[in-house]
Amino acid sequence: MSSTYQTFLTKRIDKSRIKHYAWMIEVAFSILLIIVILNPAILSSLTGSQAPMAVVKGESMLPVLREGDIVFTYKPSPSEIRVGDVIVYKAYSNKLIIHRVVDVKIVNNNYYYVTKGDNNSGPDVIYFDVVNNRPLGISYERVVGKVLSINDIVVKIPYLGYVSLWFQEIRSSLT
Repeated sequence: MSSTYQTFLTKRIDKSRIKHYAWMIEVAFSILLIIVILNPAILSSLTGSQAPMAVVKGESMLPVLREGDIVFTYKPSPSEIRVGDVIVYKAYSNKLIIHRVVDVKIVNNNYYYVTKGDNNSGPDVIYFDVVNNRPLGISYERVVGKVLSINDIVVKIPYLGYVSLWFQEIRSSLT
């Protein structure tokens, strides 16, 4: 065999080996990603959020978010939540609400957020915390997380949440 042909074979073997390892890394990364996404405890510890993923239900956030969209959340400090951010918070019924912050109030070093669905006519007054007979907004303690966005564009997976909504509907019809 000529040395040129041997060099060619060596390079070809190296390329196929690299492709093989690249494929193995992709598969391993994909499996790891699936495990993290399907295991809320892992995702929750990574994001600091009680609900690292939330499913949109209803039309209050149209046109930005539609029913069935899945959003990702993380738990920021109180001062990192600003007007224009979309947050997920617990209503008094423990139902999760996904709405936009339209005002931030600080009273006695406690943060309160006035929220409103983009498609709603007014703020979420029925969910406000009342201090000294004054409705202030949603307290930071009830904020589950801030919705992940990049350059003010919400990161979401469209339609995938319908599976979860469908299971919830079946479960509620059985009780």
